[in-house]
Amino acid sequence: MESIDYAKLPQHIAIIMDGNGRWAKERNKDRVYGHHEGVLSVREIVNVSAEIGIQYLTLYAFSTENWNRPKEEVDALMELLVNTIRKEVNDLNKNNIRLCVIGDMGSLPMKCQIEMKEAIDLTATNTGLTLILALSYSAKWELVEAIKKIATAVKSDQLNVEAINDALISAHLSTAAFPDPELMIRTSGEHRISNFLLFQLAYAELYFTSTHWPDFRREQFLQAIGDYQNRERRFGKTSEQIQTNLTNVDESN
Repeated sequence: MESIDYAKLPQHIAIIMDGNGRWAKERNKDRVYGHHEGVLSVREIVNVSAEIGIQYLTLYAFSTENWNRPKEEVDALMELLVNTIRKEVNDLNKNNIRLCVIGDMGSLPMKCQIEMKEAIDLTATNTGLTLILALSYSAKWELVEAIKKIATAVKSDQLNVEAINDALISAHLSTAAFPDPELMIRTSGEHRISNFLLFQLAYAELYFTSTHWPDFRREQFLQAIGDYQNRERRFGKTSEQIQTNLTNVDESN
């Protein structure tokens, strides 16, 4: 905690929570056991984020591709999702955390949809951390849906083609209400972003760790933030330009 610069915290952190199954396999347990243990990491990372002042936290909980996993695992994940949300609502409210969801909610079992909607409604007025769960989500699905909406508006003469730009596309994504992530973390040693927030991560800092998700806790999370804070974010500019801009800002203050 002492090494964190609170003036340089990322506003929005996105996490690909990977490695539950591998963690369980290493312990001769089934994959579902790993998912249950992964919930403990979710709880800790959410609480730490709220504690230190992160404003937005997006967790990649279930991708559209995950529907292709064995039915027993998918069913167990859906049941775990329902039970976890039901248990955590009180703590979310206690910690002033607002819950949001991005993804194809209509593809989830009705029981999941009902529980998620209830949790979203019950936490809607909270003003602290915004916790965003990506459920039945993929960036390609999201982009296709956005293109359909834009194309429909053009076809009906509600939108001029020349008006299509980055901002317009962002406004049609499921994350339109949130700023783009500055830091993306992936656990378990994989070095790819797996169809996650492809448009939004254009300028995010990427952090990969070999730690499996059930072992990714407060210390590892703070290490990732510390690594982020030691990077120079240039957005296409040179280091000299960044330093000159910082000097000008300091002098104006």
